[in-house]
Amino acid sequence: MGMYASARGWVEIDFSQRSSAEEVIQRHQDGHYSGGWAFPAKPFNGTLYLFYGGDIREGELPWLRAQVTELATLPPTDADGDRARGLFLITDERGNAVMWQIRDGAVEELPAPSLMWLGE
Repeated sequence: MGMYASARGWVEIDFSQRSSAEEVIQRHQDGHYSGGWAFPAKPFNGTLYLFYGGDIREGELPWLRAQVTELATLPPTDADGDRARGLFLITDERGNAVMWQIRDGAVEELPAPSLMWLGE
């Protein structure tokens, strides 16, 4: 059957990047776990927060990580060079917790044992 991991987090991008973000998600569409992505219904400020939440098979974590990485590498939209940023928490059935920090065009995975209480 396989082990599951709980994945939840967000990516902050500029509203002008919405269509690019939607294209990333669409390219990875799987008809099942893709349903974990949520976009705001309408703009209400200058930042677009894309959310993901769901329990997925551990073997599908690379699928999700690939999407998060593509979103992280979206080109800056302004002269300041602001890039996507965000945070994902991944907890598993064995009691492990890691976080994916999104910043500066990259995704860094770090242990997050102090956040394991969110997965209990």
